[in-house]
Amino acid sequence: MSPLPKMSDFVEIAAAEYVSETGSSTLDPRWIAEFFQDCGVLEAYPRQDLVAFHALVQKAIDQAADRSAKQARLHVQQMSRRERKLRGA
Repeated sequence: MSPLPKMSDFVEIAAAEYVSETGSSTLDPRWIAEFFQDCGVLEAYPRQDLVAFHALVQKAIDQAADRSAKQARLHVQQMSRRERKLRGA
């Protein structure tokens, strides 16, 4: 018998798959309900509430979007500094 996947594993997989498939950061309730049932969350965690799972996945998506936005801002700042150095040289 294989070990039971952690709930956090299901959350991260769901978040990654959703963003990859849709490109959206707003979780569709029908999509997450289908994932919840078809990907084994319900079987592995029969007491897990779909609404709570939705909230966990949405939070993971939001955190990933925030990290991406922060990285993009840092990249733009770095490029701006490089451009100023080149113009000043």
